[in-house]
Amino acid sequence: MFKPPDYEGGSLVNLMAELEGRLGGTPLSPRLHPALAAAIPEAATYVLALFDGLGAAQLDHPAATLSADSAGRIDAPFPTTTTVSLATAATGLPPSQHGLLGYQLWMPEAGRVVNTIKWTTLWGEGVDIDTTAVLPGPNLWERLSAVGGEPITVQPGHFAGSRLSAALYRGCRYEPVFTVDEVIAATSGLATEPGRLIFTYVPHVDFAAHVHGQDSAEYAESLRVVSGIWEGVARRLPPGAVMVGTADHGHVDFAEPQRVRIPKQLEDDHTFYGDSRVMFVRGDESPAFAPLPASWIRAEEMQDWWGPAPRHESFESRVPDGVLLADDDAVLLHSHSDKRLIGQHGGLTDGERQVPLLVAASSEQ
Repeated sequence: MFKPPDYEGGSLVNLMAELEGRLGGTPLSPRLHPALAAAIPEAATYVLALFDGLGAAQLDHPAATLSADSAGRIDAPFPTTTTVSLATAATGLPPSQHGLLGYQLWMPEAGRVVNTIKWTTLWGEGVDIDTTAVLPGPNLWERLSAVGGEPITVQPGHFAGSRLSAALYRGCRYEPVFTVDEVIAATSGLATEPGRLIFTYVPHVDFAAHVHGQDSAEYAESLRVVSGIWEGVARRLPPGAVMVGTADHGHVDFAEPQRVRIPKQLEDDHTFYGDSRVMFVRGDESPAFAPLPASWIRAEEMQDWWGPAPRHESFESRVPDGVLLADDDAVLLHSHSDKRLIGQHGGLTDGERQVPLLVAASSEQ
């Protein structure tokens, strides 16, 4: 059973609005519902740690030690996938307004589907798009700077200079890190100055969940690593700083028989892209969709899943004709999908949509 995100106060976009407002900015989206907002102490500086792929339900894993700092759950935006959520964090806008509507996205300016992590075609060919201008401005980082705040992102060093980083972190100071110790030291050290929003991105869980699944030793180790990062920063938070933790989406495991390939003949007159849990389709509904473990939903019936109006100027030209929303126990694979992945996301089940709201404050507050 799926439930669209709560963009009125219970989702990632509202968390970003809450932090922007507390640092003197003027949010463009509603702030958190009062009960959620009350769980975050007032502070001079905020750290936002985003743990890629760490859904709220995954805190129940025995290797995770984060649940003691859980203050509730919020929703990731639709579709529940990394680039969509990171664009929401960077802009303080829902997908309907920032325009990055999916991981694999039809972009009319390129005339093709674009992988929005690598900014290539689905087969790896480069596309001529200026990613620094993909998201609307001023973004959240630029708005905070305009009122005297200082936005800083702590990121894996090998992401520096990437086309995705250029899209997401325009106007944001970029601090590259290469080890777990460097993540902890940089994040806690930067929090000593007031008026900062420090956005620390932690990728470990997502990779382990995709490749190895939640029953693996590799996944358990990734949870120990991210728990150690959270606890390490929390112990070193200076007075006046509060750390909030969340994620971009959750993960659900699927065995090989649950991974269903779309018949090749359907790709002759349809374009399939998006995520395997919510397959975007360019083309009309087909009777050949009926045997697939999915529901066909026309775009007109689901536009609010991306968020409220006013919509991005390219929304109508980027939105698919419809989606095949996979059944809860299935994923759909097109000819360019990675057929090996165990962990999946993109849909709107609780396991994919709900992400944690974690809170830690300095012991000297």
